[in-house]
Amino acid sequence: MSSSYARFSLLLLAGALWACGPSGETAGTPQTAEQPEAAAHAEDTAAAAQDPLLARAQAAFDPIPMEPPEMEDNPSSPEKIELGRMLYFEPRLSSSWLISCNTCHNVGLAGVDLMETSIGHGWQRGPRNAPTVLNAVFNIAQFWDGRAGDLAEQAQGPVQAGVEMNNTPERAVATLKSIPEYVELFEAAFPDDPDPVNFNTMADAIEVYETTLITPNAPFDEYLKGDLEALSDMAREGLQTFMDKGCTSCHGGVNLGGTGYFPFGLVERPGADVLPPEDKGRYAVTRTATDEYVFKSPSLRNVELTPPYFHSGKVWDLRETVRIMGAAQLGADLTPEQVDAIVAFLDSLTGDQPEVVYPILPRHTDDTPLPDVSVAAAGAN
Repeated sequence: MSSSYARFSLLLLAGALWACGPSGETAGTPQTAEQPEAAAHAEDTAAAAQDPLLARAQAAFDPIPMEPPEMEDNPSSPEKIELGRMLYFEPRLSSSWLISCNTCHNVGLAGVDLMETSIGHGWQRGPRNAPTVLNAVFNIAQFWDGRAGDLAEQAQGPVQAGVEMNNTPERAVATLKSIPEYVELFEAAFPDDPDPVNFNTMADAIEVYETTLITPNAPFDEYLKGDLEALSDMAREGLQTFMDKGCTSCHGGVNLGGTGYFPFGLVERPGADVLPPEDKGRYAVTRTATDEYVFKSPSLRNVELTPPYFHSGKVWDLRETVRIMGAAQLGADLTPEQVDAIVAFLDSLTGDQPEVVYPILPRHTDDTPLPDVSVAAAGAN
């Protein structure tokens, strides 16, 4: 049984149970705690029956959930989220005391830095555009080439990269252990760990915090939930074109992307300015010839807020980005009207931005390693 058919059947069953009730009551009977949810499912199913486009969309996409997902091997807690929030904004995890996670993944800028490629330690430029941290928890893996399997593994990479935070695990841990307030926060967040302040728990706390950086309630999410008025006529036209042209092959699911790896230039390879020949993408991870110029598909959530585009960061205009993707991936020469409609649909993917209070970070001590801004001391790439 297909997942979409199974979901449809379950929704019908939920609607029937709400109408009759467990004891044969009619729909006029006062609702139990479970009945409003069943009623919402029934309304969702009824809306899909009225709108074939919605039914297609529900089979290809899912709305952003209202609550953060739980990590299977890294359970959340208020103490761990608070610690992760502080570490996300902590520049002393870099050797220069200048760069934090938020430097390149600014939560006030939809989780990006609005740079072609990020500027790191010693004004060095990174090799790729910084993907958004918002909704990154829904990606199959992290980084453009998928070299980090989860957000915790990803959090460890930039700390050690010479062109980013230019630190070492030992120095980062020594910094955290030298600050008594951090020691207390780690003990509260990881009460069962005999040595709670370590490089892995640092990354685990950051991961749990980053799971909270989700953006529900986009107009498209409301449409997926059955609100037929949530999308403008042009956005609906763009959604239709998006699906008809095959964009969902790479950009489906809850994140409209981030679910797999695909060749960039499947039909027509873009120019070297957009697809730099020296960056072979996932090939650097797998060393498999078929993975040359293969990249993880980016999420399209909040895409209107996250220029410039592509792993090279060479294109700033969203319309030009859509045109390039049509030619490169689909072999489609999209008309200006089709491009405008798709962009209107992409604009409907902007959800509620997370409200983040910048933390007041604890004071360093005489034992805290002092800042080192020398490029010669660069850590591992």
